[in-house]
Amino acid sequence: MTKRERLTDIDRAKGLGIVLVVFGHLAAKTLPEGNAWFGYAQTAVYQFHMPFFMYLSGYVYFFTGAHRIDLGDWPSVALRRAERLLVPFIGFGLILTVGKALGRGFMHVDHPPESAVEALSGLFWDTDRSPAISVWYIWVLFVYTLLTPILFSLYGRRLPLLLAAAVVMCTLPIPHVMFLNRVFLYYVFFVLGGICAAGGDRWLGFVDRYWGITACAFVAAVSIAVWYFEDLPGTARLLACGSLSMPVLHGIVRTGVMSRWSLLLLCGQLSFVIYLFNTPFIGVTKGLMLHALPWDGANCLLYLPVLMAAGVFGPVLLKRYVIRYLPYLDRLTN
Repeated sequence: MTKRERLTDIDRAKGLGIVLVVFGHLAAKTLPEGNAWFGYAQTAVYQFHMPFFMYLSGYVYFFTGAHRIDLGDWPSVALRRAERLLVPFIGFGLILTVGKALGRGFMHVDHPPESAVEALSGLFWDTDRSPAISVWYIWVLFVYTLLTPILFSLYGRRLPLLLAAAVVMCTLPIPHVMFLNRVFLYYVFFVLGGICAAGGDRWLGFVDRYWGITACAFVAAVSIAVWYFEDLPGTARLLACGSLSMPVLHGIVRTGVMSRWSLLLLCGQLSFVIYLFNTPFIGVTKGLMLHALPWDGANCLLYLPVLMAAGVFGPVLLKRYVIRYLPYLDRLTN
């Protein structure tokens, strides 16, 4: 199997992953009244969509051999990663914060900052209260790209040992500052992606052959996680549902009907720009629609497809008709 075929599958999987991310962003803290099903659906998606996205990121990172760099080259690699990930994280975080502060005067805004001090503290320290919390993945991925070559070398370049360390990390009580809690929680999925990439055709053969069977276990795990949400530890829910999502969702885009969906491929290729800009497009669209009608009750069935379209296609159109003509931004959002 060629690299092109494998990475095309990963692009489709990224497309599926980013659609799930957009769905998860449709509602912040306030759910539409009279639509309990939506709350359950959103809770279900949150049990696995970011673990799956981390798996894909780890798959690509390890597949390209980025974990094997000579540590003497680490400073120059760190600088390139900072430009690729840290610049968008900080820049977009500041833009989103300012936009929320300005927009709250004439439309509904989710998570608006109360002051400049609170906004800056949320962006860089008290990150559970970040006005740009939707882009936490970029900061966490930046940390992983810096941390992984060092840990890989430290553990004798043995992926099983790195995985064991990641499992321990996700169980530790970590303070909720600088997204460190998420750094420690999701690293196991990033490393699992690397192990699957190292498995090559053996892993892909398993995915192709058994994704339908593993889907039964996946659906059962997600159902249990939602039904017993308050009774089960969050880490256990995430580990079970996230791990099972890997063969199921990867398999769907390889051998199922989704393997022929060109839209998933497009979304996957533009997943970074969709991730960056989906929440502003959702927020503005929702704010404008709320001027005309509430989103509670049956109106929710109108809101959801419109907000999904705004979150997915708004960034795609922005990329095609604006960002592509700004070379530096175009390169950063590829």
